[in-house]
Amino acid sequence: MDMMARLPDMADDALANLHANAVRLAGAGNPKQQRAANALLPAIAAEIATRLARKPPKATGGRPRRAKAAAPAVADAG
Repeated sequence: MDMMARLPDMADDALANLHANAVRLAGAGNPKQQRAANALLPAIAAEIATRLARKPPKATGGRPRRAKAAAPAVADAG
């Protein structure tokens, strides 16, 4: 089984690690490693994008805020 076929079954942290390694090898590996990494990077990016799209949006806040109490009126001492 090649690496591209394994991508959907990988855990999120393993996929992130694979992405980091592929980016590193694409820039600093030997020519064979660079070709393999460059071939794999689009598939990794697509899998990451698919997973991010499936996740529900994060909640924007906790509980609703209460309105501040109005300041007491100051009597005129005049």
